[in-house]
Amino acid sequence: MNSRCAFVSKVIPFSCVDGPGSRLALFLQGCNLRCKNCHNPWTMGRCNDCGECVPQCPHQALSFNAGNVVWQAEVCEQCDTCLQMCPQQATPMAQTMSIDDVLRQIRKASLFIEGITVSGGEATTQLPFVVDLFTAIKADPQLQSLTCLVDSNGLLSETGWEKLLPVCDGAMLDLKAWDSARHIALTGRNNAQIKRSITLLTQRGKLAELRLLVIPGQVDYLQHIDSLAVFISQLGNVPVRLNAFHAHGVFGEASEWASATPNDVQQLATALQQRGVDNLIFPALYL
Repeated sequence: MNSRCAFVSKVIPFSCVDGPGSRLALFLQGCNLRCKNCHNPWTMGRCNDCGECVPQCPHQALSFNAGNVVWQAEVCEQCDTCLQMCPQQATPMAQTMSIDDVLRQIRKASLFIEGITVSGGEATTQLPFVVDLFTAIKADPQLQSLTCLVDSNGLLSETGWEKLLPVCDGAMLDLKAWDSARHIALTGRNNAQIKRSITLLTQRGKLAELRLLVIPGQVDYLQHIDSLAVFISQLGNVPVRLNAFHAHGVFGEASEWASATPNDVQQLATALQQRGVDNLIFPALYL
């Protein structure tokens, strides 16, 4: 039995967008970035039971009990009213799950998935849980064939990666801007550690995918295309996924930003290809 727990935002039993093949995706609550363009902004913070959402719920799915906000799943209509108004950028629907709880969910789906991806929020803010979960999967005869991936922002320290990599099959990382000042403007943090993480994971053969998010007028990839292309080329033949920003589901000023068009993505792709970066994955759709 393993009772180590994590604060979980959502479990998707069958996902085809969180890594290769069909995967169970586990979204952990809490993040150490504050990306303006985040499509899961309610996964950033932790509910502090302030209760502001309780009287605003149009379906009475939220209540107070002993000073805690309680969510009733059977009443909830998933209208997202509580998510959009939460001052903590959190969700009252997050739940505490033990490793045994998660393993039970994985076993139910195990015949139909190729692996598990732990995402967020930021998965590595609950690193001991992720390490123990992956260790348990590798030790389970029914589950050990599943691949264990993390979808990370890359802020984890080298010491943290050393703990995770022995039981992790790969990591998918975003490089949200090249220049550190631009990265701070978009996310609230600089990107020095993120670049170090990308390099470390490549050296260990564990960088499954590098992601670049095209946001017209906001990102600086083209302004620093030569430096960016040299950096990517040094990673070897790592797949580079070009994602197209869309404003759907985004809160705050980013909801007014222009969505990326196929032409925006192609412009970056062409510039990278001209500099020898050609292992590119294009968006499956544009909104």
